[in-house]
Amino acid sequence: MGQKKPVEELKKIAQELRKDIVQMTTEAGSGHPTSSLSCIDILTCLYFNEMNYDPKRPNWPDRDRFVMSKGHAVPAQYACLAKAGFFPKQELLTLRKINSRLQGHPDHVKTPGIEVSGGSLGQGLSVGNGMAMAGRLDKKNYRVYVLMGDGEQQEGQIWEAAMSAPNFKLDNVCGIIDLNGIQNDEWVEKEKSIQPLADKWRAFNWHVIEISGHDISQILSALEQARKTKGKPTLIIAKTVKGKGVSFISDNPDMHGVAVKKEDLQKALQEVEAMK
Repeated sequence: MGQKKPVEELKKIAQELRKDIVQMTTEAGSGHPTSSLSCIDILTCLYFNEMNYDPKRPNWPDRDRFVMSKGHAVPAQYACLAKAGFFPKQELLTLRKINSRLQGHPDHVKTPGIEVSGGSLGQGLSVGNGMAMAGRLDKKNYRVYVLMGDGEQQEGQIWEAAMSAPNFKLDNVCGIIDLNGIQNDEWVEKEKSIQPLADKWRAFNWHVIEISGHDISQILSALEQARKTKGKPTLIIAKTVKGKGVSFISDNPDMHGVAVKKEDLQKALQEVEAMK
């Protein structure tokens, strides 16, 4: 990764990547654009300001690791990887097609830049902990970032991993929760309440930061604070809007896993272009 970018440039990148997300899922006719749009500001800050990596050497031993635990939101990661140069941008339009390297969930065998094959929720933080422990054993300074969903907090394995990271003082782990309030086809709080979320993670001895997941400055500040926190892992709770940027698919449980129709694509792109 090159030099850190100013906030306004990161906003423009996120806007560009939102368009990529909408276009690739519409072309596929399936996928999870709303889940991807809610987290793209976070991923933009990670890939274009925070993480160290080399797209020409995806397996560079000293790279920072990113784990997409909410694997259905991988279009957001694909957009970042294409922008970063891991593969050509035109390949985004092969999403979910037969023999494409870009499947509906992450595949670390096929896709350069993907660290972990995902799909089953609840596993990402455990994998991230393992990567962090390996880094410590290998005397590497890389960091591990794990993006989780809020509905995913209902998974028991999350809490086993949440107990383990502070026990081993894995301050090279940063968990991020995309708190968009919706899981699959229902509101999280209606399905099974996860609150008081911040208090639970603090009780497990994590350093907890609560932010807006669409405020670039807040995201950057939280990531910096996480990097400087020693002796315990950090958990960033990022409040977001599912489908942020496209009004007619946002904040609606019925739109989970639903692509924008081709006849509505231009309207969606125009709304993203008009974002402040």
